[in-house]
Amino acid sequence: MEKDTTYFGVKEIARRANVSIATVDRVIHNRTGVSEATRKKINDIIIELDYQPNILASRLASRKTITFAILIPKVSEETDFWEAPLRGIMRADAEIKKYGVVVQTFLFDLNDKDSFNLQAEQILKAHFNAVMLAPSFIDEAKVFISECNKQKIPYAFIDSSVPGQNNLCYIGPHLFQSGYVGAKLLTYRLRKDYKVLVVNISKEADSYNYLQIEEGFRSYLRDHNQPNEILRIDIHDTDTLSVARELTQLLHGHQDIEAIFVTNSRVSAVASFLKNSKRTDISLIGYDFLKENINYLNEGYIDFLICHKPEEQGYRGLMALYQTLVLGSPVEKVHLMPIDIITKENQAFYQN
Repeated sequence: MEKDTTYFGVKEIARRANVSIATVDRVIHNRTGVSEATRKKINDIIIELDYQPNILASRLASRKTITFAILIPKVSEETDFWEAPLRGIMRADAEIKKYGVVVQTFLFDLNDKDSFNLQAEQILKAHFNAVMLAPSFIDEAKVFISECNKQKIPYAFIDSSVPGQNNLCYIGPHLFQSGYVGAKLLTYRLRKDYKVLVVNISKEADSYNYLQIEEGFRSYLRDHNQPNEILRIDIHDTDTLSVARELTQLLHGHQDIEAIFVTNSRVSAVASFLKNSKRTDISLIGYDFLKENINYLNEGYIDFLICHKPEEQGYRGLMALYQTLVLGSPVEKVHLMPIDIITKENQAFYQN
């Protein structure tokens, strides 16, 4: 007779922990009635043995569907950044759907707060079991999060976070440190008597994301006693023509700007302006491994791109919901993504 390896796995865990099989079963399925000390002891043994319960059989037997909502921006004419997280989400979805998990994606317009509110309202009406979101509009995200808390819907953040919330986890970059790295890269050819320009191209130029990145950027220059004056411009109309118009006016009044740091993926709009203006004297750094950005990187109008593996963010975010609600296992509260530096010389070998 063939042995039930699941049973003997649980039996071995119980033997090592000196508890009953029923106690191990309660911990595996995240049920009550077990002390924290015992729960920790059992979980440590589970990790040590690399024990994997037969989740598929358990989920099929329960016939219960678990629903996850994804709330992220859609791809726009200005940036196709969100293609990468969506690929990661689709990859995770393909792995977990056999366990009775249904994933539904809700896309909002980065230039329209109302579209975020509309999609958030649909999610709340449908009573999903958990939500993964990119809180691009902070105030609107706080309202949505408040409703999730009231309905006891767990939620995870990717790409950026909202401070002081009861989120399940955050998966994304250390924004401050990312800006800090950006400043270090920018100073490689910066002369002390020249100015630096920080450019925020977004409807939400004062968002938590950009403020954290900019603070990191400024902190590096302060910490290293860089005397360069820092200028800042917020460009709320995100199309290429509007960006060019704003930059033309600013550079006309400040002809001693030698370096530009763009706080998001729309760096290609600035690169386009520099190319059309034949300004090869200004170094440029921005974010994300996108087709337009790579083209300008190869042409020499962008010096460095900083990347945070957005596809992996989407994948890990959805898997965090699965790990918590299906496996009943804890997840890291904060999972910081790497801060990758992409150049013309290494871009051909990079995977986003």
